[in-house]
Amino acid sequence: MDAFYRDLGNGRFESSTATAGPWNPELQHAGPPSGLLGAVVQRTAPREGFRVARVTLEVVRPVPVAELEVRVAVRHSSARTELLDGEITAGGRTVMLARAWRLLESPADTPVIGHGPAATPLPPVETPPPFGDAHTAGYLSAMEWRFLSGGGFTEAGPGEAWGRQRIPLIAEVDDTPLTRALTIADTNWAVGSELDFVRRMVINTDVTVALHRDPVGEWLCLRSETAAAPGGSGLASGRLDDVEGSCGRILQTLFVGVR
Repeated sequence: MDAFYRDLGNGRFESSTATAGPWNPELQHAGPPSGLLGAVVQRTAPREGFRVARVTLEVVRPVPVAELEVRVAVRHSSARTELLDGEITAGGRTVMLARAWRLLESPADTPVIGHGPAATPLPPVETPPPFGDAHTAGYLSAMEWRFLSGGGFTEAGPGEAWGRQRIPLIAEVDDTPLTRALTIADTNWAVGSELDFVRRMVINTDVTVALHRDPVGEWLCLRSETAAAPGGSGLASGRLDDVEGSCGRILQTLFVGVR
C-alpha cells in the first residue's frame, strides 16, 4: 500500500486496496478518484500563471477498486480563464465526471481577505477513525486523522478534524496542494454529519471544492456541518483550512433515504 494509484501510462491507472471505502472493500472512497482527476487536470495543457480555482466532481456510480481510465479536455480557453472537463471510466463505464475552472492568478497587490476564526490548532495525538462495522483497512487507514471533538466519524456534527495522507496519491509522483485538497474533501460530509448514516442511507452525489488560495502543507482541516429537511435532501458544507488559515470551501449534495 505505497500509493493510492500507480500510473500505467496512456491515461490508465491501477487502483490499490488503499482506495477502498468504508462500505465495501471492492468500491473506492470518492476521495482518491477525486484527487486523481485533479492530478490529470493539472497535467492537461498547463499554462504559466494559471491555477485551478474550482473543481466539481459528479459521482455517477460507485468507483470499483480496479484499473481506471482518466481523460481530461480543455473545453474553453481565453486570456484569463479556462474550463476543463474530466471523466473516469472503469470497464468502459463512466463512474465519475469533473468540471474545473482554471484562472489567471490574481495580482500581487490583491488584498488578503478572510472571515471567521482560524481552525483549532492540530491536536498532538492521532484519533482512531471509529466507523462501526465499516471497512477501515482502505482509505480511512491510509489517511491520518485528528478529530478535535475526539469522537471520530460516528459522533454527530457539526465537526472539525485535521487529516493528511499517509501515502502519495500516485506512486513516484509528488502530491500537489490541489490533489491533497481533493483527496480529503469527500470526507467533509462524514466529519460534519448530523444524520445517522449507519441506520439511514446517506450518499453524496457530488463534491465541489473552491480554493481562493492553494493550501499549504500536508495537514488540512475540515470544518463541516449538515442541513436536511423532510421531503428534500441533505447538504454538507465545510470550510477547508490549513496551518495558515482558511483556503477554501466544500459543498456536497446528500441523498437521504431508508436503508
